[in-house]
Amino acid sequence: MADGGTEGGAREVVAGEWRGRVRAPAAEETAASVPAPRPAAPLRPDDLPDGLVVADARGIVTCFNTAAERITRVPAEAALGSPLEEVLPLEDLHGQRWWRLTDPYGGLAIRTRQPEKNLLLPGGREVLVSAQYVRTRPRGRLERLVVSLRDTGARRRTERSHAELIATVAHELRSPLTSVKGFTATLLAKWERFNDDQKRLMLETVDADAHRVTRLITELLDISRIDAGRMELRRQPVDIAGAAARHVQAHIAAGRSPGRFLVSVRRPLPALWADPDKVDQVLSNLLENAVRHGGGTVTIDIAPTGGGEGPEGTVITVSDEGQGIPEESMNRVFTRFWRGSKRGGTGLGLYIVKGIVEVHGGWITVGRAPRGGACFRFMLPVALPAHLQ
Repeated sequence: MADGGTEGGAREVVAGEWRGRVRAPAAEETAASVPAPRPAAPLRPDDLPDGLVVADARGIVTCFNTAAERITRVPAEAALGSPLEEVLPLEDLHGQRWWRLTDPYGGLAIRTRQPEKNLLLPGGREVLVSAQYVRTRPRGRLERLVVSLRDTGARRRTERSHAELIATVAHELRSPLTSVKGFTATLLAKWERFNDDQKRLMLETVDADAHRVTRLITELLDISRIDAGRMELRRQPVDIAGAAARHVQAHIAAGRSPGRFLVSVRRPLPALWADPDKVDQVLSNLLENAVRHGGGTVTIDIAPTGGGEGPEGTVITVSDEGQGIPEESMNRVFTRFWRGSKRGGTGLGLYIVKGIVEVHGGWITVGRAPRGGACFRFMLPVALPAHLQ
């Protein structure tokens, strides 16, 4: 089948190649006793999510799919039948013409592909480009050049997220480290000038700032494990009601009024196997947010799952009576760096909470409490270990 210069011919060539890769039925499958399989519809270039551009042995574009039109902003009618270098005037980041550098038609005949590279289209728009050299025989002449185009939007968003993470970490580390450095330098230089109470105050400040740095590093490690899918769980029987009571007692011991907390437990609760440290991390974050950013009574409701709430497990609700979360911010609560209307913290806590709950096989939601505050609900399934199932 010859390469054509029209769109119809181009699509027929590519589709024909892919049809040729479909496995032919074996001889026994063609027997009268076995129904003939229904032929699969051929894959069309427009079905691909990435841009596809095919040029023939003369460098003339014979295929230009819909994704390529979207990425390059060049109509297929204008691209088909035109020289590849005119349709894709690509340049590298140094302003050099990519086709002249790579020379696919006149360069080394041993080349089979060009790895993905970040290149520029007219106007400075970035695009990820890779190419496959199709030859009829090794070291033979180039019969067809297949170019793949991908938008860099997803990569830019990832890079922007990483840059924001680095900037946040640098900012959060600078303040406590500056404090630690200042107090330790002062104590070393003027130890004799301070009384015991002043020394204790400085050392307590250093200890608190060191704890802040340790917590930030722990959050960063949790994020890396969540994003890489490597967070490990050490499942044990967990008394979720007892864990909630411990966290409330810790806040009361720190000076909070006992009347500000209400713990409601609807028994019987199913046996819960989870990682106790991770569960403590979730409860600590949600309760601390409710105390710090909410108002009124902080309520912790613990109950078994009801109908329509998924597998057997326990549902925990943490709510307050403060101003709550604006409706337009609800869908961003569990993203990185979300801090709401008040500053403070790294904005990573709820992102980690969501990751921990989902690693356990549960879910978490946010909404508005009956009295107007924020309401976080999460479910932890029973998840018995394999040897007990």
